[in-house]
Parts: sequence; structure tokens; C-alpha cells
Amino acid sequence: MKKYSYSALLAVISFVVCVGRPAAAADTKSQLIQIQTQLQILQDNMSRMQQSFDERMGVMRDMVTQQTENVSKMNTLIQNLQKSLGAQTTDASSKVDQISGQVQALHDSVDELKARLVKVGKQLDDIQAAQQNIQSPAAGQPAGGGSAPAAQQAPPAEQLYNDALRDYNAGKNDLAAQEFAQYVQVYGNTDLAGNAQFYLGEIQYRQGNLSGAVKSYNKVLDQYPGGNKSAAAQLKKGYALLDLGQKNEGVTELRSLIGRYPKSPEAVQAKERLVKLGVAAGATRPARPSPSHK
Repeated sequence: MKKYSYSALLAVISFVVCVGRPAAAADTKSQLIQIQTQLQILQDNMSRMQQSFDERMGVMRDMVTQQTENVSKMNTLIQNLQKSLGAQTTDASSKVDQISGQVQALHDSVDELKARLVKVGKQLDDIQAAQQNIQSPAAGQPAGGGSAPAAQQAPPAEQLYNDALRDYNAGKNDLAAQEFAQYVQVYGNTDLAGNAQFYLGEIQYRQGNLSGAVKSYNKVLDQYPGGNKSAAAQLKKGYALLDLGQKNEGVTELRSLIGRYPKSPEAVQAKERLVKLGVAAGATRPARPSPSHK
């Protein structure tokens, strides 16, 4: 009985062992499958993380690119603003010069009107003298004989000056120059002769004849020092010298103007020009040069 039981026990153990081996193998295979599954899941997660990282890096690159472009646009905008401010400053300066010129022109017109009103009687005498010369050329010709033919051919002083000023304002420079020159030649002793000489310089300045303009302005300063165009002539002479590249001479002339006519509109314009040049507007009062200029 014991032998039989022992044999049965061995059989059961053998059976269990035989049965346990396939179970262990199956369990190992199941574990391998789980491990492979987990590895696959891990790889998938890594792929998704890599994809997410790449996407975020792409977004970051786009943001950096956009910021760089924005910075570039800001730099361009700042440069444009600087240019615009510079242009506005230039335009403002030009407008100030233009307004100053208009004020000066109005001032000149008022002065010219005053001069004409004061000298009406003298002009009437000149008209009568011109009529007498036309009627009797031989009797009316002066001893020198130099300006009598011109006086006989010239219109009355007021008409000639007004015609010349009208043509000057209309931009008819050549015709206005002839009329102003005739006025200076025939009516050189009148109060408006200095104005006529000044406008001759203005016409030359317009036409780019800067050296000729300087000579004409010098004639105003030397031959008509008390005229109402002295300050304007000295201002424009300074401008012409600067345009000729003679900076020292131009600066000296503008400083002299400020010293001679400190409260005039021309002094204000001279100071503005010196500021643009970066030069101190120290007023000087040099002695006027002799009438003979180069």
C-alpha cells in the first residue's frame, strides 16, 4: 500500500512538473509580450514627444523670425521718421525764409510807397524837365552830355520803377534788369535808385551770377548807405559769399549785419543762417570797405 502510494505520489509530482513547465514558458512569453508592448508604447511616446518638441521648436523659430523682422521694420520706421523729421525741419526753415522774404517784400513796398509820396513834387519836376528836354533837345542837353539822350528816352521815374518792379515780380528777369539799370542811370539821385540797384543784384542772384550779385550789393552799400535796402543788400551779399564757398567772408558779412541792424528782420535771418552753419552769431561792426570792390 505504501509502495503504491509512493508510486502515485511520484506520478503526481511528475505530472505537476510536466504541467508546470509549459505554464512557466507561457508566463515568460506573456511577460515578453508585455515588455515589447511597453517598449512600443514608450517608443510611441518618445516619437510623440519628439514631434511635439520639433513643433514647438518650429513655433519658436517662427517667433524669433517674426521678432527679427519686427525689429528690422522698427529700424526702417525709425530711419524713415528721422528722414521725415529732417525733411520737416528743412521745410520749416524754408517756410521761415519764405515768410521772412514776404515780410521783407511788404516792408520794401511800404518804404517805396513812403519814398514816392515824399518825392511826388520832385518827380513832377523831373517829368516837366523831361518834357522840356523832349521839346528842345539842344537847349536841354547838359554840359556833360552823358545822360541826356537816356533821359529823353526814359519814361517818368515812377512809371519806369513800377514797370521794372512789376516785371521783376512776374519773373521777367531780363526785361526787369534793363528797366532797373535804366532807372539807376537816369534817376540815380532819387531815393529809389538804391532799391533799383538792389533788385539788379537780386536778378543776378536769381540767375546764378553770384559774383555779379555781390558787386551789385556792394554798390547799394557804398553808393546808397542810407537807403532802405542796405540791410537787405548786406544780408544777400552774405548769402552770395556763402554760396560762392567763401564761408569766412560770408560769416563776417552776416555778423556785421547783425551789429549794424540788430532789430531788423534781416538780422533775424542772418542769425538763423549762422545757426545752420554751426557758427556763433557774434555781432561785429567792421568798417565798410571802400567803394572800389573786385
